[in-house]
Amino acid sequence: MINIHKNIYNNKLFDELKIDCEKCFGLCCLALYFSASDGFPTDKESGKPCINLQSDFKCSVHNNLIKRGFRGCTAYDCFGSGQKVAQITYKGRDWMQSSELANQMSEVFLIMRQLHEMLWYLKEASVLDISDKIKTKIDSIIEETEKITIMTPEQLIDLDITSHRVKVNSLLSQASESVMEKVKSFLKTSNLKSKKKLSKSIDLIGADLRKTNLIGADLKGRLMIAANLKDTDLSGANLIGADLRDCDIRGANLKNSVFLTQLQVNTAKGDSNTKLPASLVHPKHWNK
Repeated sequence: MINIHKNIYNNKLFDELKIDCEKCFGLCCLALYFSASDGFPTDKESGKPCINLQSDFKCSVHNNLIKRGFRGCTAYDCFGSGQKVAQITYKGRDWMQSSELANQMSEVFLIMRQLHEMLWYLKEASVLDISDKIKTKIDSIIEETEKITIMTPEQLIDLDITSHRVKVNSLLSQASESVMEKVKSFLKTSNLKSKKKLSKSIDLIGADLRKTNLIGADLKGRLMIAANLKDTDLSGANLIGADLRDCDIRGANLKNSVFLTQLQVNTAKGDSNTKLPASLVHPKHWNK
């Protein structure tokens, strides 16, 4: 069995990056653009409150989202940016006070969401089996990013988030390459000759990958919509940015995959036999 983690896994590392809707003001229901193609019954403009959002910021159809055609809501994950903006950036002020505040909070929320997503990947990278040199750089940029997240709304809006993302992506690539080297060493001594090699095509939509060797597979950015990964082993596989919508991961082992997020898991089809990293949970709708 391959182990890609060097440090003791601490689930508290991700506590602030997990959604807590009770401490938010329905910011995803305000700021996001909803479209029928993304799993919603109709389109919704960014900055316009969802018709199901109540005055207490709770959803009136929360218990029947899928039946009502709001499947996209069951998949969405803000990486904890909603409560961060509501309670830290705006110190408990809600957007219903004014349209001007609503517009600003929407913009800040979308920026914060990107920062928290980066933090999720960086914190995962920090516990991987990587060199001390890369680990030090990652710890440094985590600290830098966390400082950015407590800036004022005006500072966040003026932030050059593209430049910051470039720095983050460079370190994530270095961490991934370091892990891949360990995976390659493992594969040299393993008996996986009976498995097919993974296609280099980015388009894996609907592909049957059950007989493909996915250990250490480079799946970043791949289109894997409705692909069949049932009972496969994805240990060491890099899944950053992979589109897993309706991907069959029932019985699959993703426990030691790299850069998998709750959002990706929420959009896939899994079951109680699907093995996930300790930082992620089985979506409730998998049992329905």
